[in-house]
Amino acid sequence: MQENTPRPNAPRRINLALQGGGSHGALTWGVLDRLLADPRLEICEISGTSAGAMNAVVLADGYVQGGREGARAALERFWMAVSDAARFSPIQRSPFDQWFGRYTLDHSPGYIWFDIASRLFSPYDLNPAGFNPLRRLLADTVDFDNVRASREIAVHVAATNVRTGRSRVFSREAVTLDAVMGSACLPQLFPAVEIDGEFYWDGGYSGNPELLPLVESARTADIVIVQINPILRPQPPRRAREIINRINEISFNTSLIKDLRAIALTQRLNRAEGSDCGMAETTYLHLIHTEADVQDLSASSKLNPEWAYLKLLFERGERWADEWLDRNFDALGQRSTLDLDDLFRDVPRSATMKPLEE
Repeated sequence: MQENTPRPNAPRRINLALQGGGSHGALTWGVLDRLLADPRLEICEISGTSAGAMNAVVLADGYVQGGREGARAALERFWMAVSDAARFSPIQRSPFDQWFGRYTLDHSPGYIWFDIASRLFSPYDLNPAGFNPLRRLLADTVDFDNVRASREIAVHVAATNVRTGRSRVFSREAVTLDAVMGSACLPQLFPAVEIDGEFYWDGGYSGNPELLPLVESARTADIVIVQINPILRPQPPRRAREIINRINEISFNTSLIKDLRAIALTQRLNRAEGSDCGMAETTYLHLIHTEADVQDLSASSKLNPEWAYLKLLFERGERWADEWLDRNFDALGQRSTLDLDDLFRDVPRSATMKPLEE
């Protein structure tokens, strides 16, 4: 049974659910840095997908080696390494976008060529060896033995089984370099990752992120979802790339919305029947996300790892977490702060947006 009532003066325990989103995972880095800096909080378990999975394993490894400060330092080193590794990539911002201070890659010749090529050829044609620079980077920066052995923070990584279309969650001893690479394997860019005779693509297609391991957790009832993909868009897309981007956003949010609907339905039925079912009824859901702050982040900028851009996203995520803690810290261990009924309205009250410049 989950521990719902915080002990006097003890840190509030939370589980984290981290979405994927390429370079936009630096938003999550900012959120995590702020949460780790707060001694009033204790992170128990993390469920991550794609970039969320990378943030999760880096944090857990750093925590084993040096506690909170070790985890914060490890996350910064990881994102700096990501930026350094892409310094000489052919996919760079156009001079036009650099001049106007925009971090989109929509006008980048390298990105446009790569985008067209990925629609004409498969990664088995263009990248038959399955080269992925992130594999070497993760292998060099993360000690997966620490991640698997960690008793303080348990990590769960979601990937999509290509054959069945179902999500597979890798937990504890199953969290390996291959599991994380499978969780982050975009099928347009890389061949599927083979694990135990099965092949895996990005976990975002089936669990972005997976909530079930956290709902079943016995250590805390509080699940804090860090969402970096927008659910709402104020206007329907019209340009071809905008349409493709919106399709990807919808597909990458669908699994999360279905999980939240299932939890909401279970809680509603239990209240109506007056039963004490256990897990879903005593799950407290929280969301760290700001729709306005992600409206002008283009899909192409998910492939932009420039340090200035990553730091901009980091600072934005740090602010998200700071504002969320100011409003909601006292609710931890007591109640949900995510209004599921509002989330599932046709036009949620939270749909009011004020887009920011990227």
